Amino acid sequence: MRIAVLGGGPAGVFAAGTASESKNNSVVLFEKNEKILKKLFISGKGRCNITNACSEAEFISNVVNGGRFLFSALKAFSPSETVRFFEERGLKLKTERGGRVFPASDKSSDVIKTLERFLRERGVELRAGGAVLSIKKHGNGFLVKYTGGEECFDAVVIATGGKSYPRTGSDGDGYRYAESFGHTIVEPHPALCAVRVGQNVKALEGLSLKNVSAAVCLDGKTLFSEFGEMLFTSDGLSGPIILSLSSRINRWDLKRTSIKLDLKPALSEETLDNRVIRDFKENINRDFLNSLNDLLPKSLVPYVIDAVKIPPRTKVNELSRENRRRLVYTLKNLTFDSLELAPLDTAIVTSGGVALNEINPKTMESKLVKNLYFSGEVLDIDALTGGFNIQAALSTGYVAGQALRESSETDC
Repeated sequence: MRIAVLGGGPAGVFAAGTASESKNNSVVLFEKNEKILKKLFISGKGRCNITNACSEAEFISNVVNGGRFLFSALKAFSPSETVRFFEERGLKLKTERGGRVFPASDKSSDVIKTLERFLRERGVELRAGGAVLSIKKHGNGFLVKYTGGEECFDAVVIATGGKSYPRTGSDGDGYRYAESFGHTIVEPHPALCAVRVGQNVKALEGLSLKNVSAAVCLDGKTLFSEFGEMLFTSDGLSGPIILSLSSRINRWDLKRTSIKLDLKPALSEETLDNRVIRDFKENINRDFLNSLNDLLPKSLVPYVIDAVKIPPRTKVNELSRENRRRLVYTLKNLTFDSLELAPLDTAIVTSGGVALNEINPKTMESKLVKNLYFSGEVLDIDALTGGFNIQAALSTGYVAGQALRESSETDC
């Protein structure tokens, strides 16, 4: 069986390598970039968080869209299988906070070298540096036109990624191919991205906050929250907890959505109030503006005071009990609205893609077209940070490749 795999990311590499395990298969991997795995190279800030060493239930809880669909793929190729795959090929790994698994060297290039060797060992033919122009049905197979020619294949795997980070090659080609075969595309949205806000936060740009809580509210009701680190940008919020929340809200009506920061999540309002009382006593004759430096980063003080709506030059000894309570409330509920997600081309992953009800989760084969398969981010699957997205790509790629391996052996 001649098989074309479109896209040299983790999903495409695993689909190609696994399918070629059968000697009955001849696999060609098409990649428009000069090298494969370009997006993987920059993942995890160049360290490449390849998977997450957690339970199956915890893994699924970190999948925002497509969790139920992924069950079969994770059973077939689990995070522990990923660890075994790399370690058996000589790549040393380490597990960090939150179950995140990285190469011990902290170099994504070592992961890429391992996967390139995997393709060579399996005899996959790599066609890099040329774009696939179209795929069409041709008899019982497919005609693939690409830069420099055209060829017929018995099966095709579309693993072209989403639309985030288009400079790495993920520019939405896979959606066009899928639609040409009658597949439905769930509208792509940015996921794991910064969030722009209506408030002026320019003065806070670059300020990083640790051990804070951020909650997203829809019509005033809190639905999700994250604890950890965040960062202010020139026009909004970013950092790990904000990236996670962006994936939760990217299909919501953002006009009805707000983000509330709890700057002191370890303290109840009563405990925080007592802390403020002590600080005020120590700064009784100072201006309000100069009384909060032990409580907040210096650059954040003017913003919080403005949000509290108390004149900054008010003497501490002139502040009322109501003023203090308003300050405590603001510290626990610093609110941002008029939200807007950063552009899709700046997002880490894409939310949306090929509709999952049109794909067989046990094989990744299209329910509409025989011998047409999909894997990876081109599908309507996205997860939070922590190695979950790469694992989803590896698992779905493996399942597609395994189905093709078994199919070729059955035919013979």
